Amino acid sequence: MKHFTLILVSIFVFLANVANAITPAPPALGADSFILMDYDSGQIIAESNADNPLPPASLTKMMTSYVVSNELAAGNIRLDDQVTVSENAWAKNFPESSKMFIEVGKQVSVSELLKGLIISSGGDASVALAEHVAGSEDSFAQLMNMHARKLGMENTRFVNAHGLTAEGHQTTARDMAMLAQAMIRDYPNEYELYKLKEFTYNNIRQYNRNQLLWDRSLDVDGIKTGHTDAAGYCLVSSAVKDGMRLIAVVMGTRSEEARKVESKKLLTYGFRFFETVKPLEANTEVHQARVWGGEVEQAKLGVLDKTYLTIPRGKRSQVKATYEVENELEAPVAKGQIVGKIFFELDGEDISEVPLVALEDIPEGGWFSRLIDGIVRWFSELFS
Repeated sequence: MKHFTLILVSIFVFLANVANAITPAPPALGADSFILMDYDSGQIIAESNADNPLPPASLTKMMTSYVVSNELAAGNIRLDDQVTVSENAWAKNFPESSKMFIEVGKQVSVSELLKGLIISSGGDASVALAEHVAGSEDSFAQLMNMHARKLGMENTRFVNAHGLTAEGHQTTARDMAMLAQAMIRDYPNEYELYKLKEFTYNNIRQYNRNQLLWDRSLDVDGIKTGHTDAAGYCLVSSAVKDGMRLIAVVMGTRSEEARKVESKKLLTYGFRFFETVKPLEANTEVHQARVWGGEVEQAKLGVLDKTYLTIPRGKRSQVKATYEVENELEAPVAKGQIVGKIFFELDGEDISEVPLVALEDIPEGGWFSRLIDGIVRWFSELFS
């Protein structure tokens, strides 16, 4: 296994500002659980009890909308589909839940139901959409759990589509941050609904309960509130500043005001003391490695996608990177084939690692070139 040093000075040095860079500890929050994630890098800036299973309340509807968005993207349903409201989805069945106020027997479009789900947090809209997608809420819950597993939400289990307290219905702050990241990344059109401040249906105007949408000191564009007696007051929020997007999750606060204030503390802390940097652009070559038996002798190695890091402000010039090629390369080599890793280090600690991959296809060479390579390789191994 070969190790190399990747020089990043040319990337970072002109941005250096290291004099007396100080990063305080995260703020203490009045919440049972919280987490702050950088959307682009996925790195965690602050957390507390982030893997403790808790009732999610209406944060559940984030997964309901994610599943519906997936079905729309797959062409299984359409925004203009007319959904006949069943008795199961009747607003009167949800005395403890927010409602869109749909009525039994009426037809409502998927587009309107999505708005009622996301903006009004309608439990009735959740069930109507679940039945339209999967035939029943139970079957829809299975879809929710399948998507949760696919997204890596290891400590989450959904029993219903609306989030009212039920045995075994649970999630964690970390899993909710991952879900928010997936929603923003996978379905940006549907995510646009999360920033809308009000929605009127059946002549009833309702306002989005995410109070941070009205906060002019932060550019918050989502995402979802939740509340039950068991869950307390919860909020998943996302905001952008100077090209950096953060996702904050607070669960189990004591009031609507508290979930807003505690979420703002997290977001403000992240934007003030951290930044997102791109040490490597897509298709960046960092090394060449010998390929045995190929049409060409050297393979270009690097990264195919943009690489993001989250670091304390003022420490760009201190980021170091090393990479390792795990094995000798033999043709054929496929573009994107993982051949090693790139490690990023700050203050003597690894902060991230990304795969080192081949940047191009290298087919096998002709029989004569393979023969020569075999001889050269035999001698090199003999005398190494």
